[in-house]
Amino acid sequence: MTLALALGAGLALLAVLFVARPFLREPQAASDRLDELSAPERRRVELMEQRDRALAALKELEFDHRTGKVTDEDYRQQVGPLRRSAATALRALEPREEAQHERIASGR
Repeated sequence: MTLALALGAGLALLAVLFVARPFLREPQAASDRLDELSAPERRRVELMEQRDRALAALKELEFDHRTGKVTDEDYRQQVGPLRRSAATALRALEPREEAQHERIASGR
């Protein structure tokens, strides 16, 4: 009977060690950097930053034009390139968002 108890306790201990083994090991990350992004993610962040900078500059230009700090002629010269920059970034971001909406709509 004591042999059966010892065998049962040993088997239980082995089962616990087997199950706990992944938790007892030191995790090995592929990289120590927490903020490392893949190339597509990095490109998306760059586009979002470009969009945000262009929209912020447009907002500031509009404000300066309304308050009289920027003349009509200067406004017309500056607004076009800023709008193009914002539109370029927005267009580059669109396909990914459309694909995401399609996946949601299709239930994937």
